[in-house]
Amino acid sequence: MRKRYWVLLLWIAGCVKPPDYPDEPVIEFVGLSKSYLKQGSQNEDTLIVRFSFTDGDGDLGAPAGGSSEPNVFLIDSRDGYEGNRFQIPFIPEEGSGNGIRGTVDLKIYSTCCLFDDGTVPCGVSPSKPTDTLFYTLYIKDRAGHKSNEIQVGPIYLKCE
Repeated sequence: MRKRYWVLLLWIAGCVKPPDYPDEPVIEFVGLSKSYLKQGSQNEDTLIVRFSFTDGDGDLGAPAGGSSEPNVFLIDSRDGYEGNRFQIPFIPEEGSGNGIRGTVDLKIYSTCCLFDDGTVPCGVSPSKPTDTLFYTLYIKDRAGHKSNEIQVGPIYLKCE
């Protein structure tokens, strides 16, 4: 009986095909926890951006020894600012292939409203009670492969 069990187990394992993902990470927007934020520069309000990823060579996330290098990048649609950078922690390889997939929840802090009427950023303008922005999001793996870009938003800022 034991011999049949091992033969069956090997046959099942032989039929499992590892994922065939490209070496470059591929991301897909999943959703936002909310679409409105109160403007602010002191981390007063937050939302969660969720996106999924695949990476064929499995080298996504910080190196095992740790590093402070960012691997998630956000670009503000209003001014092209790419100052929002984050880090996905180390993801260990699992299974027979190196391909990995998963989801990331990214905590985004509020930002300031930007005005075209001379009002200073984070100010209050009677002519513009809300501001709208989108983020362009992409990631890089440890080999430096850049993912596709996804659009996050719209995100509405209450300029009060």
